[in-house]
Amino acid sequence: MTGAEAAQVVLRLDSITKRFGKLVANDAVSLSLREGEVIALLGENGAGKTTLMNILFGQYTADEGAVEVFGQTLPPGNPRAALDAGVGMVHQHFTLADNMTVLENITLGTRSLFSPRLDRAAARDKLAKLSADFGLQVHPDARVGSLTVGERQRVEILKALYRDARILILDEPTAVLTPQETEDLFATLRKAVKLGLSVVFISHKLHEVMAISDRVLILRHGRLVAERPIAEVDEETLAALMVGSEVSAPRVAAGQPGAALLRLHEVTTPDRGSAPGLKRVSLSLHGGQITGLAGVSGNGQGELADLIGGLTGPDTGRLELDGAHLQSWSPREAVHAGIARIPEDRHKTGTIAEFDLIENAILESYARPPYSRSGWMNWGRAEAFTREIIDTYDVRCPGPGTRIRLLSGGNMQKLILGRVLEADPRIILANQPVRGLDIGAVNYVHSQLLAARDRGAAVLLISEDLDEIMALSDVIHVISEGRLSPGFARGTMTPAELGVWMAGQGFEKETAHAS
Repeated sequence: MTGAEAAQVVLRLDSITKRFGKLVANDAVSLSLREGEVIALLGENGAGKTTLMNILFGQYTADEGAVEVFGQTLPPGNPRAALDAGVGMVHQHFTLADNMTVLENITLGTRSLFSPRLDRAAARDKLAKLSADFGLQVHPDARVGSLTVGERQRVEILKALYRDARILILDEPTAVLTPQETEDLFATLRKAVKLGLSVVFISHKLHEVMAISDRVLILRHGRLVAERPIAEVDEETLAALMVGSEVSAPRVAAGQPGAALLRLHEVTTPDRGSAPGLKRVSLSLHGGQITGLAGVSGNGQGELADLIGGLTGPDTGRLELDGAHLQSWSPREAVHAGIARIPEDRHKTGTIAEFDLIENAILESYARPPYSRSGWMNWGRAEAFTREIIDTYDVRCPGPGTRIRLLSGGNMQKLILGRVLEADPRIILANQPVRGLDIGAVNYVHSQLLAARDRGAAVLLISEDLDEIMALSDVIHVISEGRLSPGFARGTMTPAELGVWMAGQGFEKETAHAS
C-alpha cells in the first residue's frame, strides 16, 4: 500500500445524481479524495465536472447522493457549511466585485457579524505572504474592475487560499496564467500537498494533468467511466478516454496570403489603469493568413482587440480597410465590414446571460436578413441557425431555448464559435478562442480557423498559449507593454526566442541596434 493509499479519506462523494430537466448532468457519480492527494477530473465540455464540484461546494443540491467531508455529511446546498468544513473552490468563472479592491474582495465574508471592523494590517500581511508563497502577484489596493483577466484569476485563487482551505477545488485555474506562472503555482501546490492539502484539479490541459496529479478520473456524459493512477497513462490515453475514441490534431499546411484586408499604421491608444495602451503599432492582416499574437496577459492584447472590434479608436495613427482610410470606427461599422469577434471574456462581452441560445446566436446579426426584414424578426430561421450550431459544434444543452448562463463555460464558447465561423466572415478576431475547451473541441476549432483561412479570411489569433500560436500561425508577432514586434514567419523562432520578446528584451535589443 502506498502512502497516498494509506492516507485518510478527506472527501467522499456517494452516488451523486443531478438533473436539469431532461438533461442528466451527473449520473450516480462516486469518488474519494485522500489527504495530501491531487486528483484530476477530466471530461469533455458538458461532461458534468463543474456541476459535480458545485454540488460539493453547496452551490447546487444533488437530486440523489451525499457529500462527506472529513467524516461528516455536509448539508446540501450550503456553501457556508462547505467553507467551514475546509473546502475552498476557485471557480472557472469569476465571482468578483469589480468596484471593490483586491483586498476587499479577498476578505469579503471572512468576518463575523459581531466583528466591528477588519484588521486591515493583518489581512494585508496575510495576503502579501500568500502572494509571495504562491507566486500570484497582484496589488491589494487595485480595483478589480481595472485588472486584466489573468490578474482576476490570481485574485480568485488567493481568495480561496486566504480562507485556509484544506480541500481545494481548482476549476480551470491556469486557463489565463502564463506557463511560468503555472509552473510557480504547481511548485507551491506541491509544497502545500506535502503539508496535507488535498486538491481536485479540473483542466483540459493534459500536460498539466500529467504534471500535477496522482490519480485521474474521467467523466463522459455525466458518468464516471474511468479511474487511473497517473503513472499508468499518457496524454494520448487520456484524450481517448475523454472522447471515447482516438484524437488527432489537424494537419497545418502553409497559408497562401493574399491582399491586406485591414492595416494599422503607427497606432497609439491611451493607457487604461495598469493596462498599457498601444505604442505606435503597425500591423497588416492578410486574407488567407493566420497572424498570431503572443504575449503575457495584460500587455496590450485587449486594447488591440478592442481597436479592431470597433470598441475604441486610435489616438494617433490610422486604420485602413481594403486600402481605404477609416474616418470613423464603431462596433456596428466593424460588423458591417465583415469583422467577426471571438471575445476574450465570454461572459462580459461575448454573451448576455439572461438571453437564450437563440438570442445569443444572432446577437450581431439580428437586424439583418435572414433574421429580420422590415423590422419583423424571423424567429424560426434564428432557431434553425441555432440548432445548426448546437449540432455542428456539439453544444451540450437542453435545447435552443435554454438561457445561456446555464451552460458550462466550454459550451458557451462553442456557441460563440459557431456564431462567428458559420457567418463566413472576412476577418476573424480570435481572442483566446479555445480557452476552457476540451481536446476534441480544441482540435475542431483549430480546423475551422484553418478552413476559414483557406477560404480567404484574415485571422488574428490572440493566445497566451505559445504552443497554440506556434502550431497555427503563418506569421507571429509578440506584444509587450503595448509594443509590437516584427513579424516572424512560421518555424523561424523557437519558444525561448519568442520568450525573450515576451519579456521585453527583444525590444530593448532592437532599440539599441537602431541607435
